[in-house]
Amino acid sequence: MNERLDAIDRQLLSLLQANAREPAAILARKLGLARTTVVARIARLERESIVSGYGVRLGRLLEEAAVRAYCFISVLPKTPAAVIRELERMPEVEEVSSVSGPYDYLIFLRCETHEQLDELLDRIGLIDGVKQTQTSIVLSRKVDRRSAVAAP
Repeated sequence: MNERLDAIDRQLLSLLQANAREPAAILARKLGLARTTVVARIARLERESIVSGYGVRLGRLLEEAAVRAYCFISVLPKTPAAVIRELERMPEVEEVSSVSGPYDYLIFLRCETHEQLDELLDRIGLIDGVKQTQTSIVLSRKVDRRSAVAAP
């Protein structure tokens, strides 16, 4: 991670990731700093694009009710941009990563039902340029560090 982050920045980022709506006064109390110092640090982290925004993380009820899957796809030459555009139009596609290995992309999918996932996989397979797919359904999450800031 960024060399300009000190231990306090890392603690602050962890607190913001856990609850981005936490008031600066409470963050300051938890960090043992003045509120104005915390506000200034947050402003610097935003200015330096270390913090690029704030969002909503789904709660356990919605998370556990979802059918999640990873889908590898390989695409034909000269079609990646068109395939990505089609995937961007599908709200169930949460993330598309370019990967090394026998496939070109790894897609993270979230659907409400197995039937919806089945239909989505059919639509993905029919995109012009998609050559091959391989899908694995997530059974359970064993480790989740999406909210953690990496240690120095």
